[in-house]
Amino acid sequence: MRFQLLGPLSIANGDETAVLKPSKPTSLLAALLLHPNSVVSTGYLLRALWDEEQPATARAALQTCVLRLRRIFAKYGIDGATIESVPGGYRMHASDRTLDLVRFRALADTPAGEDAEGELYRLKEALALWHGPLLANVASRMLHRDALPGLVEERLGVLERVCDLELAAGQCRQVLVDLWDTVRDHPGRERFAEQLIEALYRTGRQAEALAEYRAVKERLHDELGIDPGPGLQRLELAILRAEDLGPLSPAPRAALPAQGRPQLTAAGAPLTAVVGAPEEPAPTGPARVAVTATALAVQAPRTVTAEVPAAPAPRAVPGFTGRVRERAELARRLLADGGEGALVVVSGAPGIGKTALALQTAHEVRDSFPGGVTVVTMSRPDGSVLTSEEAAARLRPAEPDAGRRLLVLDDVASGWQVRPLLPAPEGAAVLLTSRRGLAAVVATHGGAVHRLDVLPAADSRSLLAALLGEERTAAEPRATAELAELCGHFPLALRIAAARLLTRPGLTVEACLDWLAGNPPARLTLAEDPRLSVPAVLGQALDALDPEAGAAFLHLGAEADGGIVHPADVPERFGDAETVLEQLAEAGLLEDGPPGPYRMHSFLQLYARWHHRTKSAEPAAVPH
Repeated sequence: MRFQLLGPLSIANGDETAVLKPSKPTSLLAALLLHPNSVVSTGYLLRALWDEEQPATARAALQTCVLRLRRIFAKYGIDGATIESVPGGYRMHASDRTLDLVRFRALADTPAGEDAEGELYRLKEALALWHGPLLANVASRMLHRDALPGLVEERLGVLERVCDLELAAGQCRQVLVDLWDTVRDHPGRERFAEQLIEALYRTGRQAEALAEYRAVKERLHDELGIDPGPGLQRLELAILRAEDLGPLSPAPRAALPAQGRPQLTAAGAPLTAVVGAPEEPAPTGPARVAVTATALAVQAPRTVTAEVPAAPAPRAVPGFTGRVRERAELARRLLADGGEGALVVVSGAPGIGKTALALQTAHEVRDSFPGGVTVVTMSRPDGSVLTSEEAAARLRPAEPDAGRRLLVLDDVASGWQVRPLLPAPEGAAVLLTSRRGLAAVVATHGGAVHRLDVLPAADSRSLLAALLGEERTAAEPRATAELAELCGHFPLALRIAAARLLTRPGLTVEACLDWLAGNPPARLTLAEDPRLSVPAVLGQALDALDPEAGAAFLHLGAEADGGIVHPADVPERFGDAETVLEQLAEAGLLEDGPPGPYRMHSFLQLYARWHHRTKSAEPAAVPH
C-alpha cells in the first residue's frame, strides 16, 4: 500500500487506486502527509480542517477525525499505527515506498558526482510521479492556500532543471514539448520563457522565437511595467544578429525548494520537526519562516524575487469614474498622522471594484508618499495564493531616508496571509483589498475597514460612457441604463460588457443588451482572460467555500425573496444557520447581517440561480 499525494489524494495497491472522497478525514490525511515524519501540531491540523471558523468542539472533532481515518486505513489493510499520537499533535510515518512525495524529493536530490544523463533520467522519473490536479479532492482551504504553492514550486524547480539538461544535451524538440503549456500556465517565470525561445531558435524557428520574446515583453510591460530580464534581452540580441549560440553545458544545479522536507540527523534518521507548533499559531506554509522588517532584506527566497519583481507605482485606472466619497475617505485615512503606519482594508463582493478603487486611490495620493507606492498582488493568475514569505520577497526594503511609503496588498485571501507582514516595515501605510473583512487583522493591528457596495446607477452609466465614449452612450441612453441594471452595477460586469462593445464597433448597445439578457452570467465573459469572466471570478469565490456553505449560497440565491436572507431560510442539512451565513458574509457573498437580516446583491442572486439551474440540468454521473 502507498499513499499518492501528488495529484488527487489516493491510496494505491499495485495497479489499483482508490481516490478518497472529499471529507474532513481526507483533509486531515493530506495535512499529515504534507509533513511526513514530522510532528504536526494540533493547532495546524485544526486550521487545516476548519481554517479560521473553528467550532467550539474542534479539538474533540479532530480526535473523531483521527478515529475515522484509522477506520479508513483498516478498510485498506493499512496499520492504524501509521498515525502516531504524540505530545502536541500527530505524526504520520512514511518512506519513499509508502508516499510519492517522499520518493519525489529523494529523486529530486542529486547525488554527488552524478553525470548529467543520470540526473536527467532520475528527474524525469520524479516528474512522472505527478498525476492530475493537485489535491483536487481535498476540501481544506488552508492547505490549498498555504501548502500547495510550495509543492508547485518544488515541481517547477525540477522541470526547470530538466529543461536545462535537455538543452545542454541538444534535445531541443523535447524542450518544446515540455514547455509550451508550462510557459502559459506560469507566465511569471522568465526562465521557462527563455528556455522555450532558445529551443525555438536552436531548431531553426527564428521568427517564432522572436514572436514569443515579443509576447513575453509585451505582457511584462502591460502587467508589471518592467522589461524582460538580462537573460532574455541577451537572447533576443543574439537572435536578431543570427548568432550561433554554441554548445551548452548544464548549469550548476541550484538547490531545489526544501519546504516541508524533514531534516536528517548525522545518522540519516529524520530529525523531528514540529509543524505549526503552539508558539507559532499561524503558519503560512508547510514550515513557517518568521517575517519581520529586517527579514524582508535577508530571508526572501532568491528564486521568488527574480521571478516576479515588485510592481511599479500604480497608474490611473483606465476609465475610472465615480466612487468620489470612497476615494476621499480612503485618502483621509491613509494620510492621517502623515500616513505613518496607517492601515485600511477595502472589502466587498467579488467583482465589485476593490482593486480598481485601491489602485486609483494609491495613484491619487502617491505624491504624499515620497518613499514610493509598492503594489503586490497576493494571488497568482490561476487563483492560487501567495504565501507570506513570497509576498515578503516582493516587498523590497525602502531606500534609506526615502520617506514614508504606501504598500498596496491586493486580493488578500485571509488574515493569516498578511499578519506576518504587519506592522509594515519603516512605518509604511498599508492598503489591503480582500473579499473578507479581515476583522482579525484590524483587531490586532488597528486600522479601518471600508466595505464596498455596488456602484450607484449614475456612476454605472458614467463608467460605461468613459469606456465606450460619450457619443455612443448618449445615442442610446435607455439601453445604456438598462445595460448597467443588467450588470447589477458591478464594475467587473460593466467592464466586460463594455469590452464586448468596444471590439464590435458596429454593435449597438441595445443589441448587446438583448443578447446578454438571454443568459447574463454565462455571456459576461471574455474567453482570453479568466480574470474578465463572471463565471470564473464568482466560481472561484464559490470554490473557496466549504462545500456546505457553497451549496447553501446556491440554495439561498434560488430561494431568497428580494435578496433578503434570514437564518430561518437556511435548511438544517447545511449545518448551523448562523455559522453558514457568517461564512458567506465573510466571503463577500452576503452583506449586512445581525442584528438585521442578511442581503444578497441582485447580481449575485442572478449568478446563483444560473449556477443552480446549470448544475441541475447536468446529467447524473453513471456509477461504474
